[in-house]
Parts: sequence; structure tokens; C-alpha cells
Amino acid sequence: MTDLNAHKVHEVAHHFANAGHEFDSAKLGMWVFLVTEVLFFGALFVAYAFLRWAYPEMFVEAHHLLDWRMGALNTLILITSSFTMVMAVRSAQVNQRGKTAAYLSATMVCAFGFMVVKFFEYAAKIHHGYLPAKFFTAHAVSEHLHLFFGIYFMMTGLHGIHVVVGIGLILWLLRRNAKGHFYSEFYTPLEMVGLYWHFVDLVWIFLFPLFYLVG
Repeated sequence: MTDLNAHKVHEVAHHFANAGHEFDSAKLGMWVFLVTEVLFFGALFVAYAFLRWAYPEMFVEAHHLLDWRMGALNTLILITSSFTMVMAVRSAQVNQRGKTAAYLSATMVCAFGFMVVKFFEYAAKIHHGYLPAKFFTAHAVSEHLHLFFGIYFMMTGLHGIHVVVGIGLILWLLRRNAKGHFYSEFYTPLEMVGLYWHFVDLVWIFLFPLFYLVG
């Protein structure tokens, strides 16, 4: 059932010809931003590739020190969150403000769930001394294992920061949705945050096998 109160006229900024022009410009801007994010993470993936080439035995040992079940759980959580984000955008497109709020809330719950799992995973690593560089205190067969955890914490930590930013953006969307800002003729912010969130999910889909399933 559509929200009959959602049909409002969105004010197009003066430098756009119409709402379609505004949407296309916003989407282009978001894709440019995501390209810079790809370059940002790309440098870390190159560092990962070099370390794996230089110290293959290190990755074999490290593979057994990560809990693949936690990684798999977080993968499932983020895949689910991508679906709920898509449904949030779809709900706005058909003027279902209540469903938009529900799907956004579900996405945020998934994001919090991801961070909770990551907290317990990080806590276990810190407790056992599996830390980067000079902070590494655990006994290990490979003398270079601290390098693995250096790149591990760098890449997964940076990804976690992106998840936290996503939570903030979803809260902003929920607030705007509650005010009736999104409807069939205007859902640009939802679409842009959705693109960002799918990128965050995609990065994790690469991180999971590279760190948890090597060996």
C-alpha cells in the first residue's frame, strides 16, 4: 500500500535543469567517488599480493589463526544487507515510506551485526597477541607473521571504518524518510547511499577469501 502523503514536489537545485538532470549528476559524482575508493583499496590489495608472493608460508600459517566461520557469518550478513538496501530503494520508488524505513532499519541492524562479530574477532586476536609489527607477542612458526596481521588489520579495519560511515548515512536516510523526503519522484540520496553500501559489501567479498580461505 502506497503512502498517499508522500507525493511532494522536490525542489531541484538552481544549477540543475530538472530532477532527472540532478539524479544523473549525483550518480556520476558517486561513481567518480567510488573509483577513488577502488584506487584507495587497490593500493592495499597490491601490498597484500606482494606479501603473499614474498612470504607464502606466512599466509599458510596465518590461515589457521583466523576463524573462517566468523568471516563467513559476516559475509552472509553483508549480502543480506545489500538485499535490504535494494528493497529500501525500491520501496521509496513505489511510495511505501513504512517499508523504506523497515528495510533501512534492517540494513542498519546488519551493519551493527557485522561490527559486533568483528569486535569479538579483533578481541580474540588482541588477547592472543596477534598484532601488527612490534606489538606482535604470540609464538609463531613464521617469523614474518606480524606482517600478515599488519595488512589484515589495515584492510579489515579500513573496511570497518567504511561500515561505520555507512551506519551514519543510513541513520541520516531514516531521518529524512521519516520526514517524507523520499517518494517515487525523488529518491536520489537513497540510491547514492545504496551504491556506497554495495561497494562496501563488494570489498568484503574480496577480503573474506583472501584472508580466511588462503592456504
